[in-house]
Amino acid sequence: MVDLMESRKKLDEVDKKLLELFEYRMEISKDVAEYKRSVGKPVYDPDRENEKLETLRKQVQNEDNKKAVVDLFSQIMFLSRRLQYSLIDTSDNFGYFEVDGLASDKDTRIAYFGQEGSYTEQAMLEYFHGEGEGIPMGTFEDVMEAVNEGRADYGVLPIENSSTGSLSDIYDLLAEYNNTIIGEHVVKVEHCLWGLPGAKLSDIKKVYSHRQGLLQCSEFLKKHPEIHLFDGGSTAGSAKKIIEEGDKTQGAIASRKAGENYGLELIKSSINNEKDNSTRFIIISKKKLYQKGANHISLCFALPHRSGSLYHMLSHLIYNNINMTNIESRPIPGKVFEYRFFVDIEGSINQPIIRNALYSIKEEAIDLKILGNYILVR
Repeated sequence: MVDLMESRKKLDEVDKKLLELFEYRMEISKDVAEYKRSVGKPVYDPDRENEKLETLRKQVQNEDNKKAVVDLFSQIMFLSRRLQYSLIDTSDNFGYFEVDGLASDKDTRIAYFGQEGSYTEQAMLEYFHGEGEGIPMGTFEDVMEAVNEGRADYGVLPIENSSTGSLSDIYDLLAEYNNTIIGEHVVKVEHCLWGLPGAKLSDIKKVYSHRQGLLQCSEFLKKHPEIHLFDGGSTAGSAKKIIEEGDKTQGAIASRKAGENYGLELIKSSINNEKDNSTRFIIISKKKLYQKGANHISLCFALPHRSGSLYHMLSHLIYNNINMTNIESRPIPGKVFEYRFFVDIEGSINQPIIRNALYSIKEEAIDLKILGNYILVR
């Protein structure tokens, strides 16, 4: 019978040798980093690593160990890259600059989704303390375009609801346009059912609202299967629609302000599923700026289509002790079963550990885009 203690002693001796060789290898990696830095060569060379892994795989004598050896040396190479990244000067803020606060006055142009009385208008008014000229827009993309083209100084868009989750359309637009998230604001949402003056619940056969409004009131609407649901654009736009069309069988799900603005009859208040229903809005700008005290970063990137790529990418955050607060994936248009990842992390772009993590991800991901550095208010 094999002696367990003797086997453990042998393993300890092997581990000691492996440790010595590992530390020696990492010292050599520092020399490699110095050379690459001096000639402007990137740290990550996937062709070289794949060639090396294939050579090692062929040298394995025991067929059962081939995959394990590839996994082992893949991890060692990854650790070597992380060391090399830490030795590179990453003082650049990726084109972002710090400001004490957002400049705004009565002439500031702010594009927002929806009509007067919408929750997005409420977010705009609260965030900018009533300053600026609000410019209502019919679609999310209209807001993005207005900011991107300079027709608006800022834009306000919903991005997440506490009961129905993220708005995927916004993520796609953030990837497509070169606008930057510079702030966020949370609004408590109270959806109400509105009708024409004198209308009762029994009169309503059609209800219009934004699709998120319909989703957030789904439990109430399930109790009234006789009511047909329609996407009316924004919540405030739906309120405006029914007053203009004058059809007593039509109702709208919208805010108190929207219903009151258009002179509608309150049929039922607080019909949202969740009592503490809230929506998070983002403030966007064409400028790459962040406010002093910014503590949250949003970024997106695509990945090579190979096993473990997401794990290795997120390991750059773990290595730098950075907390990830959210991750979303969205299909990349025109590419079958390929995805872009949207990640939120804690920190500011002026922190060395953040810059190192972002630089590392930039080197190994496809199309890294920093969507913004802003103050988290939750």
